Amino acid sequence: MRNTSLSSQADGATPVYIASEAELSSVAAQLGPVAKQWLSAINFKAQPGKTAILPAQDGSIECAIIGAPLDNDPFAQFKFANLIKTLPAGNYCLASETSSKDAIGLAWLLGGYKFDLYSAGENASRSLFIPDNASQSEIESIADGVCLTRDLINTPANDMGPSKLEEAVSKIASDYGAEFSSVVGDELLTQNFPMIHAVGRASSDAPRLLELRWGNPDRPNITLVGKGVTFDTGGLNIKSGNNMLLMKKDMGGAANVLGLASMIMSANLAVNLHVLVPVAENAISGNSFRPGDVLSSRKGISVEIGNTDAEGRLILGDALAYADEEHPELIINMATLTGAARVAVGPDLAPFYSDDEDLCSAIVAASEEVIDPVWRMPIWPPYSSMLESKVADINHTSMGMFAGSITASLFLSKFVENSKSWCHFDIFGWVPVAKPWAPVGGEAQGIRALFKMLSKKYPAV
Repeated sequence: MRNTSLSSQADGATPVYIASEAELSSVAAQLGPVAKQWLSAINFKAQPGKTAILPAQDGSIECAIIGAPLDNDPFAQFKFANLIKTLPAGNYCLASETSSKDAIGLAWLLGGYKFDLYSAGENASRSLFIPDNASQSEIESIADGVCLTRDLINTPANDMGPSKLEEAVSKIASDYGAEFSSVVGDELLTQNFPMIHAVGRASSDAPRLLELRWGNPDRPNITLVGKGVTFDTGGLNIKSGNNMLLMKKDMGGAANVLGLASMIMSANLAVNLHVLVPVAENAISGNSFRPGDVLSSRKGISVEIGNTDAEGRLILGDALAYADEEHPELIINMATLTGAARVAVGPDLAPFYSDDEDLCSAIVAASEEVIDPVWRMPIWPPYSSMLESKVADINHTSMGMFAGSITASLFLSKFVENSKSWCHFDIFGWVPVAKPWAPVGGEAQGIRALFKMLSKKYPAV
């Protein structure tokens, strides 16, 4: 949940100023005598992100001041969320002129997030009025999508296994009037999703393919595919304890596409939306799939298993093949897929792959506009030789030590041939060190940029 909101009126609200050290004197000139005296007594310097709460004559809060962020900081306006940690419950009003109202509003909403499913949440609520903010409803729906993503990732696997994730997707579909269906357990074999079944068959909670459809079928078909591995032991190539600790987040791709889908539906974009979430728990039992096994796939490609800890690309392969059969305008798939991507770009950047130059340019431009960092990675066909198999059409993992994220994208690309355009995001889905606008835990990565890109191409009707 979040304990912050945006207000539609300023009546009785406490003013909040954004000021640099040079601008501090002009703000001080507007204050009452007690607030001025307090400001002088604490020797406030208006350093970037630093905050001051100033009292009035009657002991109430007269105003709050936050030091203006540096212009060369890409997350400058998002650090407005620092203020939330110092403010008591109440109603506030942005009193400084700024061109970054959307970023400030979003920072205010995201900075108030706390995952409190298992612990008491803070009862104090804080609202902020931002004058002339025409984007308020859109900002709120974006924040809701981000918080939905965070909640889904943060929920541990005992309460977010395959059946519980199905309940969550069904509820999202119901909330937005979308159609929902699922293919569960052995029915996956009947309907030709053999790799999803193989990855999840060892779990007591059956694997499944979740499907959501929304919008007008006559509009462009935009398909979102998200990896939904609700917990990853590594299978028979079992992970170490430390590497298994965060594996509740291995459904972060599913969480992110569901957050993006909620933004799209809330904004009523002019698309025919198709969401596919292949879901499995990569557990261990007597019927676990094994290294060296050869799996059939929906696409008809035979796949040799190089490592059971590379299960995500298997379930995505079947889902992508199914998505591709409808010849969509665009397929976007998201997954917490490889450690190699983290080595390449760290936890904060969302790397993506596509051979569509126009799409890549649009995603990067949207990323810069909304301060949602992404980084284009190369699809390098010569590395396909790393996936060669002596017994099957392809091995799903590289036999070498290099380019693990690139070879994963090359594997996925084998299952997409009809879609007009395709891109793959290899995200982390987690904040390891708290930021003012994001606590440690599950995180939305790239979906604000994707929503901005889609909003421009398919504006609401």
